[in-house]
Formats: sequence, C-alpha cells, structure tokens
Amino acid sequence: MTKIGIRLVLLLAIGATIGCDRVTKHVAATRLSEGPSRSFLADTFRLEYAENTGGFLSLGADWPRPVRTTVFGAGNALLLVLFVVAMRRGWPTRALLGVALLVGGGVSNLLDRIIHGTVIDFMNMGIGPLRTGIFNVADIAITLGVGIVRLETSRSDGQGPTEGTVSNRHS
Repeated sequence: MTKIGIRLVLLLAIGATIGCDRVTKHVAATRLSEGPSRSFLADTFRLEYAENTGGFLSLGADWPRPVRTTVFGAGNALLLVLFVVAMRRGWPTRALLGVALLVGGGVSNLLDRIIHGTVIDFMNMGIGPLRTGIFNVADIAITLGVGIVRLETSRSDGQGPTEGTVSNRHS
C-alpha cells in the first residue's frame, strides 16, 4: 500500500474511533443517565451511566481539579502528540493501526474532559461479583491499540525502521 493509502486508512481509523465513541456516549447520556442500569446475558454485560472525573478505574478522581486538569488534560494531550510523532518516525506499518486506535480513543476521551470536565462511561462486564470497571468505546480502542502496538513492536528487531515501516523523514 502506498504512503498516501496508509495515511488515509489511519485517518479513517482515527475518525471512526472518535465518531463511534462520541455517538455511543451521546446515546448513553440521553438514554441511561436518568434511568437504572440495564442488564444483558444473565448480567454478564451491563449498561450503566457514569461520569468519571479521574483516569483509568477513576484513579485520581479525588485529586484537586487543577491537578486532574493537568494530568488528565494536558498530560493526555502531550502523550497523544508524542504517539503521533513516534508514528511518523518509522514504526512497523502493522503497529500503526494500534497507534491510530490509541490516538482516536485518547482524543475522544480528551474531548469529554474539555467539554464536560469528566469522561462518560457506560459499559461494564463480569460474572457475579467479578466485574470490570465501567468503560466506554474509547477505552476499548485504547486497550486494543496498546495490545496491537505491543504485539507488533515486539516483533521488530529493535534496529529502527525496517522493511514494512512508514517513515516521513525524507518526504
């Protein structure tokens, strides 16, 4: 695939991730925020509205607002910029989809923090008392992206850009 084709696919993946997350959060806010949680598949999957002021599993939710804003707003934005820079520096092409998912999910959660001051979460899975935290589509994309990046970068030899990488250093 050409560099332009790869870039188009990555932009589409980022846009689709952001779009899916924004739409599902809107539906959660309008349909779940005022009502009880909804249970499916013998309570294996639940839909329940939550607003998370912290990070992963509400880490830092009790921190003072300026600290939360710095860590989860500015820190997140800086991390996203670093991922985009790293992506342009020649990561294995197979890892770039993971970076795109990570960036799309991170941008959508950052938009929540900027617009609402919290992140809207609404999904929960588990069996009996063993349950996940409440999460959203962006969190799924971020987790999947980390897994793809980890898998694909561990396959490279660590010698820098190799065959099958995308690099913009000379373009």
